[in-house]
Amino acid sequence: MSAADTVVRARQSLPARIAARLGGGAVRVFLILMGLLWLMPTAGLLLSSLRDKSDIAASGWWTVFTRPSQLTLDSYGNLFANDKVTHSLLTTALITVPATVLVILVGALAGYAFAWLEFPGRDWWFMVVVGLLVVPVQVALIPVAKLFSALGIFESTVGVVLFHTAFGLPFAIFLLRNFFAEIPRELLEAARLDGAGEIRLFTRVVLPLGGPAIASLGIFQFLWVWNDMLVALIFADSGNPPVTVALQQQVRQFGDNVDVLASGAFLSMVVPLAVFFAFQRQFVSGVMAGAVK
Repeated sequence: MSAADTVVRARQSLPARIAARLGGGAVRVFLILMGLLWLMPTAGLLLSSLRDKSDIAASGWWTVFTRPSQLTLDSYGNLFANDKVTHSLLTTALITVPATVLVILVGALAGYAFAWLEFPGRDWWFMVVVGLLVVPVQVALIPVAKLFSALGIFESTVGVVLFHTAFGLPFAIFLLRNFFAEIPRELLEAARLDGAGEIRLFTRVVLPLGGPAIASLGIFQFLWVWNDMLVALIFADSGNPPVTVALQQQVRQFGDNVDVLASGAFLSMVVPLAVFFAFQRQFVSGVMAGAVK
């Protein structure tokens, strides 16, 4: 080791030297262990959904490693035989997909307007949008319930979609406006010189460049709406509820129906996981782009 290396190493702080020594295999092993620890509840739910109700009541899910004969698909058979739970999955999709698409569409249009269009009070209106980010959902439950009741859309799928869209828009506008504002002005000016109008500029230039941010927004909105229970419990039709409310009703009506609950909970978890992994590359690109900018 040269004298210069010795001086540089001596100047390093103690935390820096510790981090340098642990930056190899030890950190990887620690991260793997932490990942397995976080995945343990999901694995337990999966194995519980593959066990009989009597086995669940008699022992823990980890006993399947010593008694693999416990594994069975009967719980999923009982789940798909339960019309209320299976229909609730369709209801959840009918709520989640429109609420996600509307937030992306309106948020992208508004984000482009705040980023590149000049209109009176633009900055003040954007400050209002930022202020709406701190408004909790609980504050609006009673006023919105009265409004939806007057409009005749209380306890309906349309009401739940509108509620999720309204509360998802502030974050969507804030995120996409900041992303669109980083697009080089020269690129937009070149498109305008080629004769592109605002609509063509938005659809042909801004949207393709904003794909990673839009994908990240879509994942966040989809997960939030799919896993929501509070809004669905208040505004959804009690006779046609989404899956979160349907599973909660199963607990209330059939306290020992743990086989249906375990399989239903895992099935409701699979859909958002599939969406996340399907758009994982775009999600990481959007997060990294926002971090760099």
